[in-house]
Amino acid sequence: MTKHRIIGNMTGNSMDAIDLVLSEFENNKIKDICSFSTPYSKDMQDKIEYLRINSRSKTKKEIENIPNFKEIHNEYISQIASSINQMLQANNIDKNTISAIGFHGKTLDHNPPSIAKLNNSIPYTVQLGSGQMLANLTLLPVIYDFRSDFIKNGFEGAPLIAPHNARISLIEGDGCYYNGGNTSNFAIIKNNTPIFTTDSGPFNEYIDNFIRLNTPYSYDIDGIYGKKGKLDKSLIQELFNIGLKYYNTPLPKSGDPSYYHKQEVFDCIQSKNISIEDAIHSLEYFSAYISVYTLTQTPKTINIPHNFILFGGGWKNPIVFKYFKDLLSNKAYILPQHKEQFNCLYHRLSNTPCIKTSKFGNFMEARLMADLAYHKLENKPWPLPETIQKNKHIICGKIATPNHETSYQDMLSDASLT
Repeated sequence: MTKHRIIGNMTGNSMDAIDLVLSEFENNKIKDICSFSTPYSKDMQDKIEYLRINSRSKTKKEIENIPNFKEIHNEYISQIASSINQMLQANNIDKNTISAIGFHGKTLDHNPPSIAKLNNSIPYTVQLGSGQMLANLTLLPVIYDFRSDFIKNGFEGAPLIAPHNARISLIEGDGCYYNGGNTSNFAIIKNNTPIFTTDSGPFNEYIDNFIRLNTPYSYDIDGIYGKKGKLDKSLIQELFNIGLKYYNTPLPKSGDPSYYHKQEVFDCIQSKNISIEDAIHSLEYFSAYISVYTLTQTPKTINIPHNFILFGGGWKNPIVFKYFKDLLSNKAYILPQHKEQFNCLYHRLSNTPCIKTSKFGNFMEARLMADLAYHKLENKPWPLPETIQKNKHIICGKIATPNHETSYQDMLSDASLT
């Protein structure tokens, strides 16, 4: 197999930053060369949130007709291209040594089979971002739109990270790889093979948005607000009830901010008239709670390992981390109706959980995009557990090479609603 140097890019649902990593791939070995991160301004966060809100359940044409859609799209891609060029220049990287950019795009809407069954609709997924425009601005090939091929073949389309976790497990070992991003998700890896993966639910989604609405900050730095608060148990029950339909959707499933009823949650908090600190502390507990609750739903045929490898920025919050650890060890509050489920989980774990942070965690999702691009270049399928179980071999993504186009037809993913 050919050695490839690939730039991975991720702008997740948190929209906190443009994350980049340049990784070298050869056979089963991955080596990171350099990384780069550019924080997003509140103005850009607001523009993307505007598109997300106005894109829900709309066709590709309707989304493209949203006022200022093209301008926001072009600004989004231009900022990513600028960051890529800055990273290469800062690290004296010759573009001729780069095989491609792996580009996820920005999710505006996601309606996978697990959710489509609930609302009797057609599965689709909408990612913003022209790979062709990014290729033209960086003068590098871009591989992108990874979710569409899975949706078209009847799969969830997210999370995609399990096969990459399996690669990392060659160094960090088997276990449950748990991502703490805007949405949390986990992958169970055994014998360096992905066995099971699913999204769990809101993780940073409530915390970060509540912080932005009520403080000068973008997130709860070092848990400074949460540490001053206390747990409101009645609020936890109400939060769970608000999202009950999603939390009890059978696994595996995909998550998306549109499923989490953010405004309803914030209205509920306001009606309780509690302090900002108590609200944030309770939201941080809830992030950990839903993450462990989802583990209780893992099919009985799947062995849940006692090794947990954490990655993603959300785990840097000490309140969330402590509650996750305590909930796994039966040392934290559990909603009365879930005690039996949690007791079954403790029995399945059998040993005291061993929790550690991944050495590769800071740019895991960006590196995932590079890994997906590597598989496309090598014409190799991306082996998600659900595709392996159905003996489907899906080579995902499409390739854009630099040209002179100025009118882009790929601003939205192929599996968008038509």
